[in-house]
Amino acid sequence: MDDNTRQAVASFVAGAAGADGAAVLDARQLSGGAVQENWLVDLELRGGARAGRHECVLRCDSPTAGVAISHGRAQEFALLKTVFEAGVTVPEPLWLCDDPSVIGRPFFLMRRIGGTAAGHVLVKDSRYGGDRARLAERLGRELARIHSVRPPQPALDFLPWYEEAPALHWIARHRAFLDAHHTAYPAIEWGLRWLERHAPQRDLVTLTHRDYRTGNYMVDEHGLTGILDWEFAGWSDPLEDIGWFCARCWRFGKVDAEAGGIGAREDFYRGYEQESGRRLDRGAVRYWEVMAHVNWAVIAVQQAERFCSGEEDSLLLALTGHIVPELEWEILNMTEDD
Repeated sequence: MDDNTRQAVASFVAGAAGADGAAVLDARQLSGGAVQENWLVDLELRGGARAGRHECVLRCDSPTAGVAISHGRAQEFALLKTVFEAGVTVPEPLWLCDDPSVIGRPFFLMRRIGGTAAGHVLVKDSRYGGDRARLAERLGRELARIHSVRPPQPALDFLPWYEEAPALHWIARHRAFLDAHHTAYPAIEWGLRWLERHAPQRDLVTLTHRDYRTGNYMVDEHGLTGILDWEFAGWSDPLEDIGWFCARCWRFGKVDAEAGGIGAREDFYRGYEQESGRRLDRGAVRYWEVMAHVNWAVIAVQQAERFCSGEEDSLLLALTGHIVPELEWEILNMTEDD
């Protein structure tokens, strides 16, 4: 972050916080982030109710356009505020700047939390996350709190609303993308047809994270410190999040730990059921695990296209494209007995 950007961030925060002045003491970009950029930012506020040092994360769009279905930063900030007020363990949202002229892109700042979110580390290193049964149960409870947010929500009126069954809604979105894409993906199309033929009817619709998985929450040596990355959230069947969390593609190689690669599926279910007061339909979760693999395959195709088209020179995007065959194989495995 150059000096001009630091000064622009400091001036914005001073005004937003009602401070006499502000300074950016340190700013370091975090690794990863194919869709958004994240910066560790240490601020010093002078005067006002929030005077003192603040350890924050600044979140903004990547330099080029992100995945089409991801939210903007103002929308993500609204989501973060909503779930924070619902009791979900998330970083406290602090200040939103929706004026792109300040640093060239909209951004917001949130309270920094400790720990690590690296999925490949969490599934292998028992020093993080504390007791794994408790962690899986806690993650189930947190998800149930997310699902306690029901429509209508005026603060979330930007979220698209639809009347059809959520499964059919997402199938139509994916099919429209593939129909317009220059390359055919028959295995993904097979998966979409299987999902269409077995789609559950519309029932309970809640706020869903839509990327609730290992890698999108942070833990320290004691346990969970926060749920991250709300850019795909929307109204859907709550089982979509359950299936996404348990899907084989998000276990980071530790396939026997069916709850996100970190624990037992039943521990995760127990936390969810105790917090929500609703019994989960185990059989219905499998449907949404198939959906998870199809959904991730489509996103991987989109990410690869950003690289192959020359839109963004990113090794992460290029590597993401190489996981599509693995996802196609899992789709076929899960549906071969139909």
